[in-house]
Amino acid sequence: MMEYSGLRDFVDRHQNLFILTGAGCSTSSGIPDYRDADGNWKRVQPVTYQAFTGEETTRRRYWARSMLGWRRFSRARPNDTHRALARLEAMGRSELLLTQNVDRLHQAAGSARVIDLHGRLDWVRCISCEQMAQRADLQDELCRLNADWLDLDAADAPDGDADLERADFSAFTVPPCRHCGGVLKPDVVFFGENVPSARVDLAARHLAQADAMLVVGSSLMVYSGFRFVQMAANAGKPIAAVNLGRTRADGLLALKVEQACEAALAFLA
Repeated sequence: MMEYSGLRDFVDRHQNLFILTGAGCSTSSGIPDYRDADGNWKRVQPVTYQAFTGEETTRRRYWARSMLGWRRFSRARPNDTHRALARLEAMGRSELLLTQNVDRLHQAAGSARVIDLHGRLDWVRCISCEQMAQRADLQDELCRLNADWLDLDAADAPDGDADLERADFSAFTVPPCRHCGGVLKPDVVFFGENVPSARVDLAARHLAQADAMLVVGSSLMVYSGFRFVQMAANAGKPIAAVNLGRTRADGLLALKVEQACEAALAFLA
C-alpha cells in the first residue's frame, strides 16, 4: 500500500477525488452529530420510517420537535470545511461530493457536483401523492396551528430535531397535504428506509471515474455510506478519511487523519 505523509500529500497525488461527507462537516455550523468517538449513538436513535408512517403519535412528536429545531437549523451557514471542499471542486479535483448530510451546506458554500445521498430537509413530500412543498412553508403553518408551543425551550439535536421530552404531543396539530390530505414527510431517507437505487447507481458511476476516495467527517456506521468505501476498496482505489474517532472502514484506509475537519482541510483555504 502506498505511503502518504499526510492529507495534503494524499490530495496532491490524486487528481480526481470521490468525496463522501458526514455529520462531522456540519458540527461547526451548529448542527450536532449523531455519534461519539467510538461510533456509538449519543442519544436515542432517530425515528424510523416504519414508526413515522405507521403511528400518528410518532408523527406528532416528530413535527413538534422539528418545528422547534427548524428555527436554528434553517439559519445554519457553511463553515471552513464546506468552503475547503468547494475550493477543491473549483480546482477541478472533485469527481463528486456525495454527502450523507441533509442540510445543503455544501451547496451553500459553492459546491455544484453534489449528490444528497439521504435527501434534503428543506423539502417535504406527501407519501400518498408525491407532491413536494418547501419546508419553510410548512414551518409557517406549523407555527400558526401550534403557536402555544413556540415558547418551549428545547436543545438542538441532529438534522433539525430538538430534544423535547415529557410533552403531551397529542395536543400538537400536524397539517395534512394540501393536495390530497395525505401524510407529509421530510424529503429525507429515514432509518429503515432505502436510498433510491437510481441515486446509488449514479454515485457509483462517479466513483468508478475517480482515482481515489476521501471521507470527511463520517464514522461510516450507516451502510448507505459505507458501501461506497467497500466499492472503492474492491476497485483498488486508495481511501483517506478525516474523522475524530473510529470509523467502520478503519481497516480499509490508506490514510486516516484524526483531526477536526476544518483543521485537516486548512491547506485548501
